[in-house]
Amino acid sequence: MRVEEKTAHDVLVERERYVPRGIAASDLVVGRAWGAKIWDADGREYLDFGGGIACQNLGHGPAGVVRAIHEQVDRFLHQCFMVGVYEPYVEVCRRLDDLWPGEAATKSILVNSGAEAVENAVKIARSATGRAGVVVFDRAFHGRTNLTMAMTSKLVYKQGFGPLATDVYRAPAPYPYRGVSVEDALHGLDLLFKQDVDPQDVACFVLEPVQGEGGFIPMPEDFVQALKARCEKHGVLYVADEVQSGCGRTGTVWAIERLGVEPDLLVSGKTLGGGLPLAAVTGRAELMDAVHPGGLGGTFGGNPVSCAAAAAVLDELSAPGFRERAEQIARLLRTRLDEIASRQPIVGEVRGLGAMLALELAEPNATEAKRVVADARDRGLILLSCGLDGNVIRLLPPLSATDAELDKGLAILEDALGYDGAD
Repeated sequence: MRVEEKTAHDVLVERERYVPRGIAASDLVVGRAWGAKIWDADGREYLDFGGGIACQNLGHGPAGVVRAIHEQVDRFLHQCFMVGVYEPYVEVCRRLDDLWPGEAATKSILVNSGAEAVENAVKIARSATGRAGVVVFDRAFHGRTNLTMAMTSKLVYKQGFGPLATDVYRAPAPYPYRGVSVEDALHGLDLLFKQDVDPQDVACFVLEPVQGEGGFIPMPEDFVQALKARCEKHGVLYVADEVQSGCGRTGTVWAIERLGVEPDLLVSGKTLGGGLPLAAVTGRAELMDAVHPGGLGGTFGGNPVSCAAAAAVLDELSAPGFRERAEQIARLLRTRLDEIASRQPIVGEVRGLGAMLALELAEPNATEAKRVVADARDRGLILLSCGLDGNVIRLLPPLSATDAELDKGLAILEDALGYDGAD
């Protein structure tokens, strides 16, 4: 029996009735999506520069991913990996080893979300080192579980949910636009080791190569290399959180490849599942094997349908021409954003790494960013804001977008930035 499709208004009325207010949501009701575009439930078309928060680096509905999902659905939907081993899980782990940003032999565990992956990375680091401490950095976002809330900076994600996990310590991270230099950040880390925690009690540093929710702030190469040197000096493990910056977002498969450091553990997610829930912890084999049998796992972690999608995603990321096209997009976006910033006085800085780019508005509050995002939506472009002050507009267009689609989206962005309320 065919069920009559509901209007956007109908869905929003029912959302208000049945979904709690704690889940922040816009009033956009999505009907379908393809490539760089989405259509709402009433048929209006939008360019999508949000990608479900960096989950669609290959665009909506990439043919190889969709085909792999259909093929796996016809075989079986679920077989808990702890009960029955299946090839798609092992294949994704093999491909993650092939794409590892370094020389180490690696192993991987597959889970459902970025937060779950970060939490498992900490578990592995603690088991491997016999230490409890975790050092994270200002403006970090690592998730919404109890441990990852403690690791995350922004108050809205953890306010009222305490007590939070212990043995988590926060250090400064560079933020040149707001006056925090690499030297300042390293001084703060060294001070942390003098007054709050002995480095011999620290299991790991966890750092995003490009801070995502914190404002699309790329970590300077010399800062990352200095952290790695401190890791080696004190026996601390380096965990690269690539949930948002990974899977080709910056052009290379992993952002850390651009920074001259091989991590000990790497966390991936979002685009990895091609639109289905999947995340991973990949790391040096001896570290991954430090956990006792039964200490890692989960009922749905590495679901076979998600793994089939991920294998197709990893094929695309390693295909000839992918990086070259990503670099072309990065150059187009950076050139146009610099031009826009030169004409729009509300823009304070253009920054990012590769095609992971953002505009920080000069005023450190969310008012103007919210206005720009809303006005762009009215004009047919989906944007997302971020940053500790909510004043950063991030761009996450699919790397399959055409130049014409990118040009159109950037023109809408500039119109929204300069909008004065007049028609």
